[in-house]
Amino acid sequence: MLHLKSAEEIGLLRASNQMVSSILALLAEVIKPGVTTIELDRLAEEYIRDHGAMPAFKGYNGFPGTLCTSVNDEVVHGIPSGYALQEGDIVSIDCGVIFNGYYGDSAFSFGVGEIGDDKKRLLACTRSSLEKGVMKAIVGNRIGDISDAVQTEAEGAGYSVVRELVGHGLGKHLHESPEVPNYGRKGKGIKMKEGLVICIEPMINMGTKNIRQMRDGWTIRTADGKPSAHFESAVAVGRGKADVLTTFEFIDNVLNKK
Repeated sequence: MLHLKSAEEIGLLRASNQMVSSILALLAEVIKPGVTTIELDRLAEEYIRDHGAMPAFKGYNGFPGTLCTSVNDEVVHGIPSGYALQEGDIVSIDCGVIFNGYYGDSAFSFGVGEIGDDKKRLLACTRSSLEKGVMKAIVGNRIGDISDAVQTEAEGAGYSVVRELVGHGLGKHLHESPEVPNYGRKGKGIKMKEGLVICIEPMINMGTKNIRQMRDGWTIRTADGKPSAHFESAVAVGRGKADVLTTFEFIDNVLNKK
């Protein structure tokens, strides 16, 4: 069942998602070769608790971290650890908070130091595929319009789209209806109404679309060991234009100064 949000609820969701955007910008400042993913996790948890919020992921179905930190061929759900980031790595950081009873959820993929042109193109295309999907989150469109836009952008550039993992509704729960696949056909799926809040989150692979789960029960890797990227925004479906509750502006400001 879909829970359409009131204007007040969307305001609370915006605050939660802006907090996540601030956390990702904070992490952007410190991501460099030699920094461990568990250090990033500690920084994020400290920021969240200092600002009167709770980490949304920590303890969720037993997940041990505040962040999902997924490096190179790790698609999503990487567990923070003592791994020290290396020059040329890419790392997807997915962060969630609970603030004033509502969830924030966003992800951004970062280059560590200087990365190769192939990884730069992958990051750029994955972000672009998210942006194309967001543009379709308007009243009267269907979920398949978002899915098709993401898939067309990614596959048109020669990349593949993960099938098993999807976006989702967002509100008082981290994962609400509907599911938002990153592949599909325009004109299919539920018709979107004003007040629907969803997370659109392309997971795009350089090689095969196939994935495998690690023995830790969480980490998802590409089946061929090639890199994957992940970007996620929370969006309120709007009339004529999507209302993006997440912002990457904070992150871009940091990265542009590096």
